[in-house]
Amino acid sequence: MSKYYCLIAGLPNISLDDTKIPFTISEFREELDGILTDADKKLIDLFFLKFDNKNLITQVKHPGFDPDERGRITFHELNDLINALKEEEKPPVNKRTPPYFEAFLKLYLSADTNEQKKVSWEDVLAALYYEYAMERKNEIVAGWFEMNLNISNMFTAITCRKYQLDRANYIVGNNPAAIGMRTSNARDFGLGDTEDYLMDAQRIAEESDLLLREKKTDQMKWQWLEDNTFFKTFDMESVFAYLLKLEMIERWVTLDRATGEKTFRELVGAMKKGSDNALEEFKRNNKK
Repeated sequence: MSKYYCLIAGLPNISLDDTKIPFTISEFREELDGILTDADKKLIDLFFLKFDNKNLITQVKHPGFDPDERGRITFHELNDLINALKEEEKPPVNKRTPPYFEAFLKLYLSADTNEQKKVSWEDVLAALYYEYAMERKNEIVAGWFEMNLNISNMFTAITCRKYQLDRANYIVGNNPAAIGMRTSNARDFGLGDTEDYLMDAQRIAEESDLLLREKKTDQMKWQWLEDNTFFKTFDMESVFAYLLKLEMIERWVTLDRATGEKTFRELVGAMKKGSDNALEEFKRNNKK
């Protein structure tokens, strides 16, 4: 990969406690478009696929709603893909659309109306996204996505244990940590000798103050980025880490306690509503 001495040397110093951001992640992306190699741009595009994921969910559930402008796959491109699969035609060739979009839509379109209402499609799409991202040859980038999958699953597993919900319905992905959290009844889900951050995530998940839990999670992720890019000061990994840190700050600038509490209540409510093994049943019915 290329070195980016001038770019990184010119970036403003940032801290998780900053109350202002030097520029948005969209503005940073525009700046990077004229600097990075094509191969390195793909890693930035990989991060921004999270917003295309959001737009895909919106398109299948609420057609006509305004898309998140941070996604780059257009409404027409999504619509053409959806319509082609509905008509069982060959999907249009589009280099910007990742292959897991087609896999997700086939699952969604093959489900009946009842299944479409019960299944957490955001989780299904997230699992496909993480698996896709974890295939990158760049170990730090792949490791970042696996860590996020593992932390998200740990929080889900703790919530399920607290509210006596079936973890198998909510843990996503098929990496070793996901399998452990889905099947183990041990307090640490049998993960005690794996990644250190998983035990930290378990302790953070017990935090009752939701904003404090969110802050501790970002602090843990920030430190992971610091540790893993320490010897890559001018490499692409540091550019990628800067983008991730910038997003954390951007989110905290707009986050408040009311928003955090509302999000958590919606999460628990949705999980309780779907605690009738709907996802497990869906998986069984759609195994090839």
